[in-house]
Amino acid sequence: MRVLLTSWGSRGDVEPLAGLAKELNGLGAGVTVCAPPDEEFAALLARTGVPLVPLGPAVRSVVSGPRPPTAQDAFRLAPELVAARFRTLAAAARECDALLAAGLMPAGARDVAEKRGIPYVYACFHVFGLPSPHFRPGSRPGTPSSPEETDHRKLWEQDAQRVDALYGRALGEGRAAIGLPPVDNVRDHVFGDRPWLAADPVLCPSQGMTDLALEQTGAWLLPDERPLPAELERFLDAGEPPVYVGFGSMAAHAPEDIARVAVEASRAHGRRLVLARGWAGLAPVDDGGDCFVVGEVNQQALFRRVAAAVHHGGAGTTTAAARAGAPQVVVPRIADQPYWAERVAELGIGAAHYSRTPTAASLAAALGTALTPATRTRAGAVAGTIRTDGAAVAARLLLDAAAGSDPR
Repeated sequence: MRVLLTSWGSRGDVEPLAGLAKELNGLGAGVTVCAPPDEEFAALLARTGVPLVPLGPAVRSVVSGPRPPTAQDAFRLAPELVAARFRTLAAAARECDALLAAGLMPAGARDVAEKRGIPYVYACFHVFGLPSPHFRPGSRPGTPSSPEETDHRKLWEQDAQRVDALYGRALGEGRAAIGLPPVDNVRDHVFGDRPWLAADPVLCPSQGMTDLALEQTGAWLLPDERPLPAELERFLDAGEPPVYVGFGSMAAHAPEDIARVAVEASRAHGRRLVLARGWAGLAPVDDGGDCFVVGEVNQQALFRRVAAAVHHGGAGTTTAAARAGAPQVVVPRIADQPYWAERVAELGIGAAHYSRTPTAASLAAALGTALTPATRTRAGAVAGTIRTDGAAVAARLLLDAAAGSDPR
């Protein structure tokens, strides 16, 4: 049995596929992963023994400019990714029995599966992007909805129109080229009737949150057995647990001057700091010995050693910190991140810092909540509820779906 997994997006869009690939391998399945050609994603997949088949441009090349990508950038990227999926996935899927797609609106993936006659699954890592009667759609390039519009269903219809504007023409051309008829709603075509939700049910409860019939598997975790660097171990052993601060792949979206703000906020509580460089290239602000800078590191091990984790609220980082029992301060920037900040606050496992421009005083106040004994106790209690079998559940479901197909 062979399956094809594909995603385009940041690490949070790729690492779950690595976790799923590892489980599929363990069940004897052959796995191909098509993902962005960033070096760190190739290294991530190498830990599972699954090679990366490059798909589209490197994500870092798109998001790491001095300013966040513009709407014009999005309208250039969308058709490029659709064409890349038709081209790359068609070749990769030739010997496959099922195709699973995730990440940035994977238009083109279902169409390759349709042409091959194999099962297709769309997987997401939160409910934020799924049509819902309970919340507005997130922002998307294109004609914006009126801020005075309150009908959620009408707003989601307008969201579908924006998706059509971004991807519709390229998808139609790709389908026509392989002999398939056009579709009239790209977003709903991509999502299908039963998307899979690869998120923990405690952190991301989904019952009644969307009109779609979700299959919630739990988060897809990639076990990380790598030791922490020796210098980092020495730093951790040299005093009280430090505060971790990192903004992952936010690059230009990271808060301005966040390294200085974080150092000052941590020092206000008498805490040392582990600063993750990330794609924003965060660096120490002085020569103080209370700040240790890390690059790529085993977060699963590190988060068990910190007093609190300050981060952007990516699904993967939020789940990793929750699983480790680390109190959190979430400073959301884009997309689903405000949702995860809200959940952290609602669960009592940390604080949400909604202001886009943290100051040393405001971040210190949020840290004050995260560093209380009550928050630490609550974070520990929630950690024991986080499911670790999500990738195993999804692997079995995917192989069941593949077994019921005839790829020829």
